[in-house]
Amino acid sequence: MKSLYWRPQRVSLRVMLVVTFVAFCGFAAVETFRVSERQPYYRLKMAAARTALKAFRTVKDARVQRQLPIDPETDPAGSGLIGDLISPITTNTGHLPAKLTSVNPNFAAVVVEMLRQARVREGDAVAIGFSGSFPAINICVLAAVDTLRLRPLIITSVGASQWGANHPELTWLDMEQLLSESGLLPYRSLAASPGGIDDRAMGLSKRGRRAITTAVERTGLPLIEPEDYADSLAKRMALYREQPEEADVRAYINVGGGSTSVGTRVGKQLFKPGLNRSAPPGKMVDSVMARFAERGVPVIHVIKIDELAERYGLPLQPQAMPPVGEGTIYVRQSYSSWLTAAVLAVIVALLAALLRFDLGHRVLMAGRRERDTGQSAAPEPMV
Repeated sequence: MKSLYWRPQRVSLRVMLVVTFVAFCGFAAVETFRVSERQPYYRLKMAAARTALKAFRTVKDARVQRQLPIDPETDPAGSGLIGDLISPITTNTGHLPAKLTSVNPNFAAVVVEMLRQARVREGDAVAIGFSGSFPAINICVLAAVDTLRLRPLIITSVGASQWGANHPELTWLDMEQLLSESGLLPYRSLAASPGGIDDRAMGLSKRGRRAITTAVERTGLPLIEPEDYADSLAKRMALYREQPEEADVRAYINVGGGSTSVGTRVGKQLFKPGLNRSAPPGKMVDSVMARFAERGVPVIHVIKIDELAERYGLPLQPQAMPPVGEGTIYVRQSYSSWLTAAVLAVIVALLAALLRFDLGHRVLMAGRRERDTGQSAAPEPMV
């Protein structure tokens, strides 16, 4: 006759403590021994950031040669890419912490990722709207474009917000020309507009307007002279349409808050920072960005720099130039899949051994029974 054995109806506290202890140790091991995992497009990102860093240094050298002082209080990294609080071509207020955060060559890697996520490929055309407010980000965009071998169609507004490229002797157009002539980033704007309110430099002094016109003439670009906001928008779209690559535009990149590019302050807030794969819901303010979005062209909206920095693991307001390759945009710490699987297997095996096959009862209770009865602790057969 086959013997039946009594099986305990409740799991003993000792068994539960053993399982809990092993599970806790496994959890601690998985949390402690993480692995570094390279993110997609790692090599392209590194190449773009290296190019951006070279361009930063080129602009700084030019600023030093032109004897334009670098304020260590507002530009602790000594980048030469932070302008003045106020100047004749300053069009708007600016946020110094955001300007400091923007001076990071690793933003070029961020733009590479966004362009790849937008499914832009080598040889594609991208339309770009620059202003003078974030010259470091402008450089990073061009570095990403160069690394991915894209065809940029650029329109620039010369005016800049506080601490941007607001030196009349070294505007963004001057920086762009310098980088192009050096061969480092061989791209020039199709045309330039004054910037500011209605893209007409409204609110600037005569000296400021004259400085903007002089900068455009000095760099040899056509000047967009709009009558009002609608005229500026029409002229910008006409410029893009005149280019043979316009029919193949695969993305629109806006940097900063150029009024015609984003659609005034209201339009600027409708699109989220970063990649927008489609137009936002609801009624949009008419702008260059909105028109491309309505055509199904992905929009890369580079605003709220601090928010973008935190999203991609870049430092806020660095006091020194960040090294190339820094940030989770390149490498992320992730859980080890094999270690996680091993810990799970151990826990499952332990549960099976201790509970299903009564090993826990046999081992953990054996000592107590022997002490109490002086006999073996094996389960008693039932008839």
